[in-house]
Amino acid sequence: MVHVLIRHKVADYGRWKEAFDSHLTNRKRAGETGYHVFHSMEDPHDIVVLSDWQTIEEARKFINSDDLRQRMKEAGVQGNPDIQYLEDARAVHRSSAD
Repeated sequence: MVHVLIRHKVADYGRWKEAFDSHLTNRKRAGETGYHVFHSMEDPHDIVVLSDWQTIEEARKFINSDDLRQRMKEAGVQGNPDIQYLEDARAVHRSSAD
């Protein structure tokens, strides 16, 4: 599985989240299989999105698309996002039995 980590600042979290949510169908159609959204405890305008993708090719195509650039602009993303492509090296999920 491939993951994309995107970190950026937004002018207004509510506006950004609405735009992000309304783009779900486009992301799924492009190959996204899941995501997490985080914001900094010190600065709620500092957003991190960790998304899961079927392939690196699908992820790169979507991340580099004009559609995403336009959506981010409309959502109030400030400056250039920091984008990293990651793959699983190891995952551990704890339970109360551990």
